Amino acid sequence: MRPNNVNAIVAAIGPLDAQWIEKARARTAQLVMPPRALGRLHDIAERCCAIQATLHPSLDRKAVVVMAGDHGIAAEGVSAFPQAVTGAMVRTFLTGGAGINAIARHAGAQVWVVDMGIIPDIDPQGVPGGHQLKVSKIGPGTASFLRGPAMSRDQAEAALLAGFNHAADLFEAGVQVLGTGDMGIANTTSSAAIGAVLTGASLDEMVGRGTGIDDQSLARKKTVIAQGIERNRPDAGDGVELLAKLGGFEIGGIAGLILAGACYRRPVVVDGFISTAGALIAHALCPLVSDYCFAGHQSEEPGHGLMLRHLGLAPILNLGMRLGEGTGGALAMTIMQGAVRMFKEVMTFEEAGVAEKNR
Repeated sequence: MRPNNVNAIVAAIGPLDAQWIEKARARTAQLVMPPRALGRLHDIAERCCAIQATLHPSLDRKAVVVMAGDHGIAAEGVSAFPQAVTGAMVRTFLTGGAGINAIARHAGAQVWVVDMGIIPDIDPQGVPGGHQLKVSKIGPGTASFLRGPAMSRDQAEAALLAGFNHAADLFEAGVQVLGTGDMGIANTTSSAAIGAVLTGASLDEMVGRGTGIDDQSLARKKTVIAQGIERNRPDAGDGVELLAKLGGFEIGGIAGLILAGACYRRPVVVDGFISTAGALIAHALCPLVSDYCFAGHQSEEPGHGLMLRHLGLAPILNLGMRLGEGTGGALAMTIMQGAVRMFKEVMTFEEAGVAEKNR
């Protein structure tokens, strides 16, 4: 039976079975190549074996879920783009014309879009590509966390559960690996606030330019975050409270998706800065989720590396990307799929009739 509340979800998550890691490493040691000659590809493949509890892992059925939500903090002058861009980009995702669509086509991944709380109402029946849109609107955007909590605790829990259920639907339909994506003007502000609280980093270390703000706006962004944290005083030990006070509906959805990956024992590829804020919330609720997560890439946002280190994750790619949407995660899926195919398809020394090195 599918868990129906946050506590039940967390209770259903267990650690990886170390025996599967050892079994996978034993096969890796027999592959017809010098020991661990493909570096981190071996680590990726072995962890996929442990997650799926098999020496024949598969990542063929891939999907990216783009969680979308508007942020009240946008009214505080922290973004270079107007808030209307959020809804416009959701429509672009549905028509297949955004960065994530192009990269997902390359990776062979489905793209699903979830309205977690954007301001406009988009009817899936009335727009091109609407069959790819799921509506779980918690509200028409969050409140400004400079003035008080971004959302109520009940809304935070609803966002987590909605994200969990969307991911669970995909896993139950056969999806083998899931990527996280995001859309929401000003969501780097909420993400930086979450990152600063959970990692203990300074705002100078954590806060970046997001959509490309100038120096004056960057200083304003840091001030807004500092004042918002001071006003709300979130408990770093309570992931739901932290999400409610500083987060976004789409960040909660991403956190729920990551919890679902750990619950269903499926790998989740975490995208950039905003997705990693969602991973931080999930980790605050259940540290075991890191076992099931892969960091798709390290973004240009300065605090992203600090977030990843807090989670114990190393990025697969580092290409100077800062788009979000799930683009880095989708691209990294192709690397992961290559690692898994290498693990399964490369012969052992015995199968190839090749003498091993002198012992």
